[in-house]
Amino acid sequence: MSYTNPPSNPTQGLKRPRNETGNKVTVVLGAQWGDEGKGKVVDLLATESDLVCRCQGGNNAGHTVVVEGTEYDFHLLPSGIINPKSICNGVVIHLPGLFEEAENNEKKGLKGWEKRLIVSDRAHLVFDFHQVVDGIQETQRQATEGKIIGTTKKGIGPTYASKASRIGLRVCDLLGDFKEFSTKFKNLVEQYQSMYSSLTVDTESQLKKLKEYGERLRPMVRDGVYYMYEALHGPPKKILVEGANAALLDIDFGTYPFVTSSNCTVGGACTGLGIPPLNIGEVYGVSKAYTTRVGIGAFPTEQLNVTGELLQTRGHEVGVTTGRKRRCGWLDLVILRYAHMINGFTAIALTKLDILDVLDEIKVGVAYKINGKRIPHFPADMELLHKVEVEYETFPGWKSDTSAARKWNNLPQKAQNYIRFVENHIGVPIKWVGVGKSRECMIQMF
Repeated sequence: MSYTNPPSNPTQGLKRPRNETGNKVTVVLGAQWGDEGKGKVVDLLATESDLVCRCQGGNNAGHTVVVEGTEYDFHLLPSGIINPKSICNGVVIHLPGLFEEAENNEKKGLKGWEKRLIVSDRAHLVFDFHQVVDGIQETQRQATEGKIIGTTKKGIGPTYASKASRIGLRVCDLLGDFKEFSTKFKNLVEQYQSMYSSLTVDTESQLKKLKEYGERLRPMVRDGVYYMYEALHGPPKKILVEGANAALLDIDFGTYPFVTSSNCTVGGACTGLGIPPLNIGEVYGVSKAYTTRVGIGAFPTEQLNVTGELLQTRGHEVGVTTGRKRRCGWLDLVILRYAHMINGFTAIALTKLDILDVLDEIKVGVAYKINGKRIPHFPADMELLHKVEVEYETFPGWKSDTSAARKWNNLPQKAQNYIRFVENHIGVPIKWVGVGKSRECMIQMF
C-alpha cells in the first residue's frame, strides 16, 4: 500500500494508550545464590502494592514469610498473596504442587487466595513425569560424570527443555480442546519414554487428574499479556514483581552448569510477564549479611569450619524446598558487584544481620586473585572460580543483640560501620536491614 498524500503526522488517527508511558514496575531479585529473604521483602512491599507478580521459575523456589507469628512457605504462589491484592503469576506450573501448597497454607490461615491468584494462559505446565525425568537425569549424571547438578527434582529443567524444544504444553492447551491436549500429552510422554527407557507413566490416570485440575484452575486464568498491559496503562497502580532463585543461579549469568533453568535476573521480568523495559522502575537486590548456597558448585568465601557451622545453625540455613542444609560463608562483594552489573540495582535489602551478632570478627570478601593478581571480573569458567584466592577485609564484631533494633540508630556503631562499608563498596544504597524473621524486623533506612 502507498500513499499519494501521506499524513504529515504518521500517528494521526491512532488511538493513544490511556496512560502513555505506563505505570512503573518495582522488581525484587536475589543478589546471591538464592534464599536471601526475598519473600519477606516482597511481603513488606506488597502491603502497599496493587499487583504482585511472579515472573519465572516454578516450585523449585522456596520463600518463607512470617506474619503475626505465623510462618508461611511459598513455592509457586507469590509471596505477596498474603495481602488482599490482585496477583499475577507467570511461571512453569505443577498443578498438583500449586493446589497442595495452597491447601497447606490455608490450614495456617491463608484465606481467599483463589480469588486473588491470576495465572497466565501462556504459562508452561510441569507434569509428574517431568519430575521423574529430573531424578533420572541426576542419577545418570552421577553414573557417567561422577557428579550431579543438585537440582530440586521438581521437574523444572525438563519442563524448560520441553519449552525450548517447542514440544511443551501450556495452560491454554489444557483449557482448550481436551481431546487435542490429550493427544499432545501422549506424544510428549512417548518422546520422553524413547529417551528414558525406565520411565513409566499411567497416561490415562494423569489425563483424568489434569482435566480436574484444569477446571479448578480455569476461573483464575487470564491472557497474561493483555492483563499486564491493562495494568501498566490503566489508572495508576503500584506493581511489584518478585523474582525466584537469584543472579548466581541465572541460566545465562549464573555459575553454570550449577544453575536453575530460567532467567532470574531483571530481564526475566520482561520476558516472563511481557513487561516492556521502559516500564521497569526500582530494582531491589536482596542479599544476606553473609553468603549461602544450596547444592554443589564453586563457592569462594565458603567456610568449612566452626564459623560456617555457626552461620548454618544460627541462621537455620535449611532449604525451604529441598530440606538440604545450606553451605555458609562470608559475604562476597565480588558476587554482589557482579549481580549489580547485570541487574542495575537501585537499592539493596541486607537481611539476617542479627546472625552475625555473636562473632568476634567478621570478614568480607572484596576481590578475587589468580596467581596473586586481582581480576576485575567474575569468572565464567567454573574451574577458574574454584581456584580464585579471596581477598578479605576484617571487621570487629559488635557482640550485641540487634534483633530488637527497629531504627538505624538502634544498631551498634560497629554494625553500622559494616553496613556502610558494604554499601560503599558495591556502590548501591542499602534501603533495608533485616534483623529477624518477621516483616516488623526490617529497618528502613530511607
